[in-house]
Amino acid sequence: MDFVHNFVNANSVVISATLLIVAYIFIALEKIPKVTIALLGGAITIVLGLVSQTKMLDGVIDPHYFVNFVDFNVIFLLVSMMIIVSITTRSGVFSYIANELLKFTKGHPIKVLIALGLFTAVVSAFLDNVTTVILIMPITFSIAKKLEINPIPFLLTEIVASNIGGTATLIGDPPNIIIGSAAGFAFMDFIKELTGVVAVILIAVILMLVLCFRKILVADENKMQEVVKIDNSKTITDYNLMVRSMIVLTLVILGFMLHDIIHIETCIVAMLGASILLLFEKPTQILQDVEWNTIFFFVGLFIIIGGLEASGGIKLMAEWILNVTEGSKTATAMIILWASGVISGIIDNIPYTATMAPMIAEIQKVMGANYAYPLWWCLSLGACLGGNMTIIGAAANVIVSENAAKEGHPIAFLKFMKYGVAIVLISLVISTIYIYLRFLR
Repeated sequence: MDFVHNFVNANSVVISATLLIVAYIFIALEKIPKVTIALLGGAITIVLGLVSQTKMLDGVIDPHYFVNFVDFNVIFLLVSMMIIVSITTRSGVFSYIANELLKFTKGHPIKVLIALGLFTAVVSAFLDNVTTVILIMPITFSIAKKLEINPIPFLLTEIVASNIGGTATLIGDPPNIIIGSAAGFAFMDFIKELTGVVAVILIAVILMLVLCFRKILVADENKMQEVVKIDNSKTITDYNLMVRSMIVLTLVILGFMLHDIIHIETCIVAMLGASILLLFEKPTQILQDVEWNTIFFFVGLFIIIGGLEASGGIKLMAEWILNVTEGSKTATAMIILWASGVISGIIDNIPYTATMAPMIAEIQKVMGANYAYPLWWCLSLGACLGGNMTIIGAAANVIVSENAAKEGHPIAFLKFMKYGVAIVLISLVISTIYIYLRFLR
């Protein structure tokens, strides 16, 4: 055992980096559930001694204790928001709003596409992307059947709008939760720095999709009238629950926005809101709706990346980037933005962001907060928007494609990629202009 211990100590950077790369490969291959890979990788990281399994070392807390690398701000914020969203969804309020929005379009297919895109983006900014597309998909299939048109243009719009909208806020997409926790950004920091550029990107992308699909977005006048007559009177299934949950959700978001005044962390605000709603529910039923696979995936992943951080590997990555760019803030920002956009289209953006966040934190230690500030926003824009490149680029993409196939409308990988590459290119070009004008000139 001494030999193994000495070998691991001598080669800790190589071993921890290899573990992370192997985990990435298996996550990308999707042959084994990614939560299993993350937990197994985390366990191996601890067993090899890359991080410590004991809290105390010679009477003081060991800085390499594996629990120290698990970001519980991220964990508690995710769990709490999942509980709030699960309870709120049960009232039927989101479906009600979507139906009213669609009636407003009077069944015109192009207006329906624009309405679905805008609604999905706005909701994704405050709920997670997967929940948003799960809410909107049944309505989409119903409308497509009534209009007797192909639902794929609507579904593609919802996928990209969910990823774009989720970029706008701290809680809209898991990469932003990771970045917010690592950088110490508040909810309003994301609103201030990202919401404007995200709105521009959303409009540009929806216009592109309207141009692409305008010839097939045609419906019979009689069919359009059927959408106008959607009966929305019974969509709200529990009025008291709706009132209660919307009040709590509004107060939680208000708590996020007032962080600089009340000085309560976002994860605590969310936990308080979730706890209040649980007072009126059966916790065992609600907790079944929490995506525990995602939560434990985060836990395992944080430990694997902790091994690379404890070994000094993250520091080496930061030094390498600064050497390549010769310390140029503009060059560093552009590399992070475009690399994040491309890589996040190929692999899951959560492990990518979880790896990059400590690296930017290391750059911040060396170069200062002013130098690193735009880099965080480059990571956010690249990681969140890059998910639109391929059908496996984000969880929402996979959920929609699986449900579309079940409904008899499969979305081919290459067909999605044809639109996805153009969308990501537009998104990154607009982001580049924004980052340069806002932070670098």
